[in-house]
Formats: sequence, C-alpha cells, structure tokens
Amino acid sequence: MKEALIRMSPQSPHALASLRRDAAVRRGAALHFLMNDQQIPAFAGESVAAALLASGWRELRHSPRNEEPRGAFCFMGSCQECLVWVDNRKLPSCQVAVREGLAVESLDWREAHR
Repeated sequence: MKEALIRMSPQSPHALASLRRDAAVRRGAALHFLMNDQQIPAFAGESVAAALLASGWRELRHSPRNEEPRGAFCFMGSCQECLVWVDNRKLPSCQVAVREGLAVESLDWREAHR
C-alpha cells in the first residue's frame, strides 16, 4: 500500500480520481434551509451540523464562561457544543435533519435579535 501512495503524483489524473469519493456518495435531494435568516444549501438526510460545516459555518455559539467560540464537535448529540434554536426548542444541530423551509437560529443570534 505504501508503494502505491508513493507512485501517485498530483500530475496523474488517475491518482486524483482514485482518491475522490463523491461519485460513490448518494445524496438526498438538494434543498435550502435558513440559518440566522441566511439561506444554506443542503441535501435531504443531512444533519443541520453537517450542512452548516459543509457551508463554512464553524462557530455556532460562544461558551458562557469565557466567550470562546464553539461548534460541532462529536456529531452524535453528546457534547452539546452545537446547540441551536429550532422550532422554539434548543437542540443539538447534529441531531436535527434538514428539511426545506427549516428555520434555525444560533444562540447568540437569537439573543441579539429577540
């Protein structure tokens, strides 16, 4: 295996194509949801956390103690770092499936705009 990796080079289109997995991924239908009143592209079946991360969102809230930025960490609902407001409930964004028309608010944004 190590020899095969050494022989691959960026100039070889076959080497690059063999490392891509996009063709093997089955995605749900493309859709949009709102995060802090901004449209975010996503695919049906993704979690809000995954869709936000794919769209470049890294910070979802700030820690209450020292105001450090927090974002998705465990992606399984245990750590509570990715909390957001959905349907007037505070939920971990990694446990909420995206759907067309879904409205999500970060904790900081909601506090500033309510």
